[in-house]
Amino acid sequence: MRLTLKVWRQKNAQDPGRFVTYEHPDVDEHMSFLEMLDVLNQRLIEQGDDPIAFDHDCREGICGMCSLMINGEAHGPERATTVCQLHMRFFKDGDSVTIEPWRARAFPVIKDLIVDRSAFDRIIQTAGFISVGTGAPAEANSIPVPKTNADRAMDAAACIGCGACVAACPNASAMLFTSAKIGHLNLLPQGQPERYQRVARMVRQMEQEGFGACTNMGECEAVCPKEISMDFISMMNKDLIGAMRRGIRD
Repeated sequence: MRLTLKVWRQKNAQDPGRFVTYEHPDVDEHMSFLEMLDVLNQRLIEQGDDPIAFDHDCREGICGMCSLMINGEAHGPERATTVCQLHMRFFKDGDSVTIEPWRARAFPVIKDLIVDRSAFDRIIQTAGFISVGTGAPAEANSIPVPKTNADRAMDAAACIGCGACVAACPNASAMLFTSAKIGHLNLLPQGQPERYQRVARMVRQMEQEGFGACTNMGECEAVCPKEISMDFISMMNKDLIGAMRRGIRD
């Protein structure tokens, strides 16, 4: 299969960047998208050119590192699929494929297709954990948790922090990511003591990082590879109101 790839190349954050076109004549339909880039990079190295820099790690759809915009869609054309799980059989011979990094002020480009997503780490560092001293660990089965809460907490915990929600949102909002990280703790008994302080701190940090506001466009949920629901944003906003009523600001 022959493809024409239009890839964003950018040396560093200060470089204006540009699209570079590559002809890729030997693409196997059984390759993953990242394997296709590996083959292209091998050819570039053999030609003495600088290989395309892109993020990857587990290549199993778990880590969220393989974050690319493919033909204008976060993670590509297949729903609930990360880039590393996207296979070339979903493209046709002769296709032109445009590959870009995430576009958001809070995600500055490091090089080529790699962006700095440490803003997500800083949001979690503010309160995305349980720090209350509870003594020796209790037997898990002795803590009653309604099944509906346990299931919803697991749904929120599925977030891999890839940033697709930010990349797809017209406002570059991080509300879906932040609400998922808040929700999976606030739904469980262990997260209740710090519930309102958690939401106040994490939302404040999210705003300080320069992410935009949510206007309920729904693009975040549409591109999320783990299909996390926007309902978590509603839950977060409800808890944020609760924090404000209690006078908790951060």
